[in-house]
Amino acid sequence: METVHKTQTFKTVDLIYSALFATLIMIGANITSFAPFLTVGGVPITLQTFFAILAGLVLGSKKGAIACTVYMAIGLAGAPVFSKFTGGFSAILLPTFGFIVTFIVSAYIAGKIAETYKTRLAYIIAALIAMAINYILGTTWMYFAYTLWAAAPEGFSYKLAWLWMIPPMPKDIILAIFAGFFAFRIQKVLKILPIKQS
Repeated sequence: METVHKTQTFKTVDLIYSALFATLIMIGANITSFAPFLTVGGVPITLQTFFAILAGLVLGSKKGAIACTVYMAIGLAGAPVFSKFTGGFSAILLPTFGFIVTFIVSAYIAGKIAETYKTRLAYIIAALIAMAINYILGTTWMYFAYTLWAAAPEGFSYKLAWLWMIPPMPKDIILAIFAGFFAFRIQKVLKILPIKQS
């Protein structure tokens, strides 16, 4: 009976942590609703990427990916949790929806690296790799969206799509490094994933 109780408690904690990070991503998504000038080329400058990467580093690959999947599913179901308090299944047609999908991949990869190497440096590198993946896949999705179904601005090209991503990039690099440091310290307290004391 004691073993069963511990297993149930563990699953409950996992659910709470996943819900917490899904909520943090929702909050990070809507910063531009209070500061609308933080939008470049139609791409909102938000804290979604930071919290998605943090979810992977803190919860691990599977649970971090689940937290991001929960966030995406809630938005697609109609809750206004995407950027600028939007939501609904039609969001998949937005050029920026690729970044939301990529949060799942980024969280999983960041978590997998953290689970494997367990050092502070590994956490920082994992966060930077996850950020790069989010940028590469998200920007590529945006390019094809504007090319295939969305109304593209005049003179739009893959190069222009990347030019749009330059302004938020320094902020995301800094936040990724911070996420690595912060997640490693959190692990010392929560001990969700094993770490090497370095």
